[in-house]
Amino acid sequence: MNTLRNKVQLIGNLGNDPEIINLESSKTLAKFNIATNESYTNNKGEKITDTQWHNVVAWGKTAQIVEKYVTKGKEVAIEGKLTSRSYDDKDGNKRYITEVVCSELLMLGK
Repeated sequence: MNTLRNKVQLIGNLGNDPEIINLESSKTLAKFNIATNESYTNNKGEKITDTQWHNVVAWGKTAQIVEKYVTKGKEVAIEGKLTSRSYDDKDGNKRYITEVVCSELLMLGK
């Protein structure tokens, strides 16, 4: 059960092309976001679709696969863990972000 403590699995579509960063340490970082959709019927009988956006980061070989094969609109399945961090923006304000650190990626669809 320890492997289930911080595990995320999502299936969604990329909202934009991944941002690829090649670091001085010769590591590759890919940043992208995916949208997941959930549909339900409200009490008036209308179908409602709720879209959630998830920030994703991938490192190393996974990032290289993202760089080579994944583009805006593609459907992917990802597995990873949630991480939270803070940073100071250009105006000196503290910002917080939660990301999925992707360890596995599966390309779906066409």
